[in-house]
Amino acid sequence: MTSNRKTAFNIALLVLRIGIGISFVFVYGYEKILGGPETWTDLGSNMAVLGITFWPVVWGFMAAFAEFVGGILLMLGFVFRPALVILSGTMIVAAIGHTFGDIGGGPWHATEMLTVFIALLITGPGAYSLDTLFFGSSDPYA
Repeated sequence: MTSNRKTAFNIALLVLRIGIGISFVFVYGYEKILGGPETWTDLGSNMAVLGITFWPVVWGFMAAFAEFVGGILLMLGFVFRPALVILSGTMIVAAIGHTFGDIGGGPWHATEMLTVFIALLITGPGAYSLDTLFFGSSDPYA
């Protein structure tokens, strides 16, 4: 891969990380974090579709926290793959909840984001990330 193509690839990953991260922080996570225990309980009660009916406030907070902090980590490219695993788990639960539970709407957004997260798990964060800065890169295109 030429130097220009490597740079373009890494800029594309950065733009993708920032765009999706902003969405998860400000559109999804921030509102849920600030919603407090009532919002967390509503959110966590969706775990019932998986047969988990205890501690809905804890599950709801964990989902909100995953979206908020996961979005920040995604933007920064820091502890990138662990953050994506957590976000992917959140999207799987959301897709199941939309399909079989009481969450309104279809599972499409959650499955689209899951697809993006899997692709990012494969590519890594790119050269313009804190993971690359602090830990070096195992990515041949970084």
